[in-house]
Amino acid sequence: ARRVAAVIGVRHRAVRTRETEDDAYLANGLDRCYHCKSELYGVLGRVAEDAGTSMVVSGANLDDLGDYRPGLRAAKEHGIRHPLVEVGFTKAEVREAARVLRIPTWDKPASACLSSRIAFGVTISVEELSKVGRAERLLKDLGFAQCRVRVHGDVARVEVEPAELPRLAQPGIRGQVVDGLKALGYRYVTLDLEGFRSGSMNPEPPP
Repeated sequence: ARRVAAVIGVRHRAVRTRETEDDAYLANGLDRCYHCKSELYGVLGRVAEDAGTSMVVSGANLDDLGDYRPGLRAAKEHGIRHPLVEVGFTKAEVREAARVLRIPTWDKPASACLSSRIAFGVTISVEELSKVGRAERLLKDLGFAQCRVRVHGDVARVEVEPAELPRLAQPGIRGQVVDGLKALGYRYVTLDLEGFRSGSMNPEPPP
């Protein structure tokens, strides 16, 4: 974020949020993202007031509207604007515009909140989030740029891009992943044969 802010010429400010102190967020229900975003937008609203403005904007794009996004309800309640939605940009168009403008993160892999790796209904803890982060760092260090480690109790379900499945299944790589994730405390390490899917733990949409 600091690097992008420097490139486009805006001031960057880091703020502290306290969603991990909110029992409703830690309960990890289907509305988890609502509670997280409510905390975030509340903090940003106060930052905006300090800066002499009432406007807070998000980076949501048109594709987000078709996904399971409880955080959008929090955005509406806090009066958040979505400029990319308002001008009709999809995720692909955002990336292309960023490429043309030479923003260095234009092709950065999608990276959702680590809480999205924990099965709904399983209590979130800072320790578990840290463990997931270390598990995914292990995969990235092995060259899997787009990856997820989804947690189902003591089972770690690994997602990588479908084209990368054969490489991960090679004995040498597979052994490093299994040993590394078991060292973090997971009892079972599984490979999801469907490969990486954004939001694969989201609830199924109604028929």
